[in-house]
Amino acid sequence: MTEPNPCCDELKGTTRRGFLRGSLALGGAAAITVAHGTAFTQTSYAATGVADQVLVVLSMRGACDGLSLVVPHGDRVYYDARPRIAVPSDQLLVKDGFFGLHPALAPLVPLWNAGKMAAVHAAGLPTPNRSHFSAMEELEDADPGSNARIGWLNRLVGRDGIGSPLEAIQMGGGVPSAAVSGPQPVLVTSGVDSVRLAGPSGAAESAARRLSLNTAWADSPTDLALGLRAALDVVDDFAPVRATSGTPANGAVYPNNDLAKALKDAARTIRANVGAEIITVDHGSWDHHTNIGTTAGGNIKSRTDEFAGALAAFFADLGPLADKVTLVTISEFGRRVKENANQGLDHGYGNVMFVMGAGVNGGRYYGSWPGLANTTDADLLVTTDYRNVLSEVITSRFDASPSEVFPGLTPKSVGVMSGV
Repeated sequence: MTEPNPCCDELKGTTRRGFLRGSLALGGAAAITVAHGTAFTQTSYAATGVADQVLVVLSMRGACDGLSLVVPHGDRVYYDARPRIAVPSDQLLVKDGFFGLHPALAPLVPLWNAGKMAAVHAAGLPTPNRSHFSAMEELEDADPGSNARIGWLNRLVGRDGIGSPLEAIQMGGGVPSAAVSGPQPVLVTSGVDSVRLAGPSGAAESAARRLSLNTAWADSPTDLALGLRAALDVVDDFAPVRATSGTPANGAVYPNNDLAKALKDAARTIRANVGAEIITVDHGSWDHHTNIGTTAGGNIKSRTDEFAGALAAFFADLGPLADKVTLVTISEFGRRVKENANQGLDHGYGNVMFVMGAGVNGGRYYGSWPGLANTTDADLLVTTDYRNVLSEVITSRFDASPSEVFPGLTPKSVGVMSGV
């Protein structure tokens, strides 16, 4: 299991702040948010029933070190700046003349070789931001200069006006991320089996509780009553997911960690096809100020083992359904080029993004390399605005307008997605 992050005071005691604007708990297990500003309203929605394409957004919380995950072995400064923690060139996977993958990413090499996985380096926010929460908010709002507090995924699901909470699901629980926050309803749950009425699970008991709640709140016009009725509708609409087997398909074997659990439930939800177009999951503890370690052991290897093992199982579990699923990773910022005195890395700027699955022009490294500098405060600079990567994903998979989802952005081609 993932251990608590011991590094930054900013991350202690919480994983995210400031985005729980309105929620309704189902036995403490699930929540539906439809907040806008400080207003909280709920209405009833019907599930769409079908999702032709699914986008999975995996947030690598804590700011992963892209220079360890996708190593620029062709830039000599990388090795000069990291004498104790650099990943040796002869251990890298799927190397080209300049880049290679960390050896702990080995479970994902079949995806890479099949052209279903790519990496975009030197990607990130338009301007540096070294605060975890401020950077997360900026990354997930994706609307620089705006105070609207509407996330890019909320804008994405809002483009069709359907309004079903099952269109966007945050799997794994926690506080709703900024990316899904906004006027459109979303479902936030700790897992598939939590989307139910609290209490005994017997059919008779559940029916009695349902009847009692309906009788008590049927004629009430209050926001609480509207929210309750919406929550009951979501329990009903989500029932096909709970009815599916919890055993992974196609012989997939998930490791024992929180990311794997969330992805296992995501695959189960996709199989049931209840209309989920967006699924978000988190993977924490990437904030490595100390003991980042080597390829033999340490923090970066532990996190990367979890990451790669869970994702490999997820795509195996999906089987043919992977043809409609695209997964993209984001992280609030990267790490500094030069290792610190504690065999770790401090907050930096540019980072790597992975794109996997349907529609990906895979088996390649993308991005314009800015070069590295060997000084204490040197960063990997950003040459690809992360929104350009996301714009290609939403355009190719959903035929969505980048201007609707990323206000003010003039998209520039990255090439990582086909059909753009």
